[in-house]
Amino acid sequence: MGYEKIHACPNNCLLYRGDLDEEQTTCRVCKASRWKLNKKGDELEGVPAKVLWYFPLIPRLQNLFNTPHIAKDMTWHDTERQKDGKMRHPADSITWKDVDQKWPDFASETRNLRLALSSDGFNPFHGNHTDYSSWPVLLSIYNLPPWLCMKRRYIMLCLLISGPTEPGNDIDVFLQPLIEDLQELWHGKQMYDTYKKESFMLRGILLWTISDYPALGNLSGNVIKGYNACTICIDETKATRLVNYRKTVIMRHRRWLPRNHPYRRQKSAFDNTVEKGVAPVPLTGEEVFQRVQHLRAHVFGKKQRQPRWKKGEPRPVWKKVSIFFQLEYWEFLPVRHVLDVMHIEKNICEALVGTLLNISGKTKDRESVRLDMAEMGIRTELRPKTPGKKEKVPLASWNLTHAEKKTVYSSFLKMKLADGFCSNIKNLVNMENLRLVGMKSHDCHTILHHLLPISIRSVLQKQVRCTIIRFCLFFKAICSKVINVDKLEKMQSELVETLCQLEKHFPPSFFDVMIHLSVHLVREVKLCGPIFLRWMYPFERYLKAFKGYVRNPAHPEGCIAEAYVAEEAVECLVNFEKSTVGVSQNAKYEQNARPLSGATLIKPGDEDLHLAHLCFLQNTTNIRPYFE
Repeated sequence: MGYEKIHACPNNCLLYRGDLDEEQTTCRVCKASRWKLNKKGDELEGVPAKVLWYFPLIPRLQNLFNTPHIAKDMTWHDTERQKDGKMRHPADSITWKDVDQKWPDFASETRNLRLALSSDGFNPFHGNHTDYSSWPVLLSIYNLPPWLCMKRRYIMLCLLISGPTEPGNDIDVFLQPLIEDLQELWHGKQMYDTYKKESFMLRGILLWTISDYPALGNLSGNVIKGYNACTICIDETKATRLVNYRKTVIMRHRRWLPRNHPYRRQKSAFDNTVEKGVAPVPLTGEEVFQRVQHLRAHVFGKKQRQPRWKKGEPRPVWKKVSIFFQLEYWEFLPVRHVLDVMHIEKNICEALVGTLLNISGKTKDRESVRLDMAEMGIRTELRPKTPGKKEKVPLASWNLTHAEKKTVYSSFLKMKLADGFCSNIKNLVNMENLRLVGMKSHDCHTILHHLLPISIRSVLQKQVRCTIIRFCLFFKAICSKVINVDKLEKMQSELVETLCQLEKHFPPSFFDVMIHLSVHLVREVKLCGPIFLRWMYPFERYLKAFKGYVRNPAHPEGCIAEAYVAEEAVECLVNFEKSTVGVSQNAKYEQNARPLSGATLIKPGDEDLHLAHLCFLQNTTNIRPYFE
């Protein structure tokens, strides 16, 4: 198991591979040089301008089936999964069952793999002092038990795209080797199962991709900004442009209510209109594929971008044809790109806390919003008396007084939580300036689920307070590890009512696309299974591990590739040896155990390494039959 370095065009036009481009020195699309340029503009021949680090998928899958206990776990979803009607695993979802019905020959072999792909960028340098961005592409396996699916050991690195710029919409160029592996895996690859001690034909299917919202737009080709920001509602998003706030907002959640619901006729409480529309029906994969046929497969260079939208024409919904449609089964999957609840929770928590506590840069309440509300004919009593001058605007239902802010911050400051439950919330509270600073994704997750409903119990109006608490409890229920399928419809109806109540109490600028995406979370739970197996937390933690691999800042991707391959080799050896060299098996049970002191690095010679290798082979039980 190793890796392959594939040279790429610095403008992300193509990869120098295959009979057509492998020997070329200039890009046939943008005519850019293959080699890196020095400060004088001269080519450094032999030094590529951009590199894709490719880790072949098939050998790594063979290594998993070479380990008996891992090969046994590959059939857990069929042999040991609890089948009581509740949702604990993606095997309980509609997508999994739909795949079994459409391709019965694929479902007949329980060892066939169900995969998920994730990609995100990170800065490999410590201190984040540059704009450099590396993009790993990771694969996770859903055949395993839920407590192993997202373990770091079973998340495979397949591609590593070098910086300094993000691949953006051109990420399809770098995904070509992985797509070829997935196509080969769909048709079958011969494997040996060491648990059952037999050869079999292994197949695999990619169920969906997992990424934050900007990366979702790059992988799927959807437009994620403007009037068509929702990738599920597509052109039925129903966005409204605010003139003074200069931002597109998503507002009309009343379309998801029943036809006879009284909220549909309440004009002044919402956007001064009567809602007669119905909730949009998400497009199927076949409908999406038909609608993107007229687009180019890739966007090559800056001079050949897709034409800009002109007034009077329908607004663009897709930027390209995604490379995933090259997979034979992709258009038949009900959900191809799932929403990342981790980033949705983070944005919603920051919007809620920032608006309630009026945190600068995070609040959605501004003077321009009050002017827009007055122009829309709603809540005119909140209009500033002298616009443009610095003065106090009238208090709204979402505003807290100074004393109430102190109450909320002091409640955060005095909370005592269990070890390992979350980070120390006290470190986030600044009582002097009344701010919450340095909130990470998991801090927002904890605040939204548990802490915010407690901290606002004695502030705000009762209706506003109860609406916010209902919204927080929805996320707590939807993120549980065991989900009762019979209660999902009730959760969806209650969520829509909660969003409509939020529209009555909060400013229109609060309802951006992240608030709107919460409407589709229940649908994705039905189709894809529990959320804790489909969010970015395990992949973000893996990016932190990749960042720790960097020892030479001049070659960050090389450090990551070498360290990852070395880690794979160590794990392969551990699979064959029950105990780890140098560590007592009873060390963790000894009361007088002490940490080891600082070590001195010794580099052995070639002869010593050869003798150690020979000694290992002679004392390994799995190798002895080959010596006889």
